[in-house]
Amino acid sequence: MILIQNKQTLALELIERLRKEYPGARCTLDYDDAWKLLVGVRLAAQCTDARVNVVVEGLYKKYPDVEALAAADVADIEAIVRPCGLGKSKARDISACMKMIRDEYDGKVPDDFEALLKLPGVGRKSANLIMGDVFGKPAIVTDTHCIRLVNRIGLVDGIKEPKKVEMELWKLIPPEEGSDFCHRLVYHGRDVCTARTTPYCEKCCLQDICAKNGV
Repeated sequence: MILIQNKQTLALELIERLRKEYPGARCTLDYDDAWKLLVGVRLAAQCTDARVNVVVEGLYKKYPDVEALAAADVADIEAIVRPCGLGKSKARDISACMKMIRDEYDGKVPDDFEALLKLPGVGRKSANLIMGDVFGKPAIVTDTHCIRLVNRIGLVDGIKEPKKVEMELWKLIPPEEGSDFCHRLVYHGRDVCTARTTPYCEKCCLQDICAKNGV
């Protein structure tokens, strides 16, 4: 095992190795417009991206733009998104969010982080995802994979609160690398450094620099 004491050095090594391992990593939610990514990431709470991608096909067929979705009855939205779980709250947030985008932003998703946080149902994770994937701006998306892996690897020390993890990573990850780094952590967390099974350390590209190293 290679011990890397300096976390900045460890971060750069992680970035490089994960880039080689997952060169095409991207957001696994399907979208072709910013508002669709907002809808998708809200539906993805406690639901798989794969299921969300199936469900939104019907949603977008019936409501093809912000105006149509904003005008939709919340009960009708809920009926479509129910397979994603938490249908009532997700439908309510999606409806309110689309209304706000229609009424306050002329139907366009704002490219300002603080403005995104004011949208119903949008937290820091969603706002960062939009900033990075849609607008190409610096972003750190602290989803469950990211939080688990950076703790397990030793990039952060026992921090589980998403915002605190995000703040720590901003100190370590070059801004232009943040979005891609987080996407690659998702791939790695799903395929290798898993949560519900024993991690597959024997095939991990980070095995020799990971603090846990299979523990």
